[in-house]
Formats: sequence, structure tokens, C-alpha cells
Amino acid sequence: MTAQLSDAHILIVDDDERIRGLLQKFLSRNGYWVTAARDAAHARRLLEGLEFDLMVLDVMMPGEDGISLTRGLRETLSMPILLLTAKSESNERILGLEAGADDYLSKPFEPKELVLRINAILRRVPKEAATDDPPKTMLLGDVRYDVTRGELWRGTDLVRLTATESALMRIFSNQPHSPVSRGKLVSDLGRDGGKAQERAVDVQITRLRRKIENDPKAPRYLQTVRGSGYMLAPD
Repeated sequence: MTAQLSDAHILIVDDDERIRGLLQKFLSRNGYWVTAARDAAHARRLLEGLEFDLMVLDVMMPGEDGISLTRGLRETLSMPILLLTAKSESNERILGLEAGADDYLSKPFEPKELVLRINAILRRVPKEAATDDPPKTMLLGDVRYDVTRGELWRGTDLVRLTATESALMRIFSNQPHSPVSRGKLVSDLGRDGGKAQERAVDVQITRLRRKIENDPKAPRYLQTVRGSGYMLAPD
């Protein structure tokens, strides 16, 4: 699903009614179409009948928590997920990224920062390619990457990529066999600099390797170049 940033449909999932109301009001004022869910079960019911461009998901909720919900949704959905985490819980952020979240924002936060994060994520979502574009592919062993459409295939099976994973593949495919520094990856993903964001990129690279490599612990195609960053090395 693709949408203009101003008319994207956002799903907010938070058990705090006050926060849900504030976020719904603020995002609506900024041009988004917003739906809110009170917990993971409510969110799953909404997802059965509606399509969303992005989910803003609180980690700490009664019942199923945000990390568990993220992990479950990633089995079938590539919709971007932005986690809201406690500022002091860095482990939550890493677990969330490993589960498939695209980004995180620590509480408390300024609503304007949430809008900036949402816009940055939505800009990374692959746009639908014109059907008459000639295919351009890269071979990565048993996997092929359609550069034109931003699609990753293993045989006849489409491999689901998150928005951030798709953005990483576009960055790497623009300069194959050339290292890209962690700092540049953070910048190209539209994130603030800093060691925390570089570590977040490391987690996303680890997830992407699981989808590309036969042996993610000994990567052949998405390599680490010591002192220089990461490099895509297609056949």
C-alpha cells in the first residue's frame, strides 16, 4: 500500500486512553487519517478489516505486549511499525528492532518528533514501480533482488521486507561492491546521528541477513567491511 504522507492511515495502539486521545488529535491535525486500538487484541481485529500505512505501538501493555505483537504481525505484514518505549529500557528497543520494528521513540516525547519519525519512515516505504519499467535484478545466491520494484525473491516466493529493510536494500543496490558506513546508513534512513542509531542499524542488518544469506553468521552477500561499514556483494 502506498500513500501520500499527508493522507496516510495510522493505527495507534496504546492502553492509556489519554495518550491515545492526544495522539489521535495531534496526528489528525497534521493531516493523517487515524484509528486507535486499546490493546493488541483490538489491533488484530482492526487489521483483519482495515489496511494501514503505519502503526504506532506502545511496548508496555497488559496482555500481549508490543514486542510480541510486532513479532506476530511480521509473519504476514510488512507495514511499518514505530515502537513507543520507556526511555530507560534500551533492551526493549533492541528486542523491538529484532522483532521487526522499523524505528522506536522513547517516552516522554514531543508530538512533533513523532510526526517527523512517521514522515521519515513513510518516505522509506517502496513506491509501486511502473509496470513497463524493464526489470533490473541482482543475484544473491538463491535470492534475487528486483531493483526496479524493490522486491526480494527466493525462488517463486516473495520475501517480506520491512520499510527499513527495503530502504537498506535500495541504498546498498545503488552502490554494489562499495562499503557504506554505518553513519551514512543512519543519515540515508533519515534518522538522527549517534551510537544508539548506529546500533539500531546493526540490528536491522542482522535481520536482513537472515532473509538473504544461507548462513547469516558467515555472510557472503551482505558483508561487514572492517572499519568501513557494510557492503552488498551480489554475484
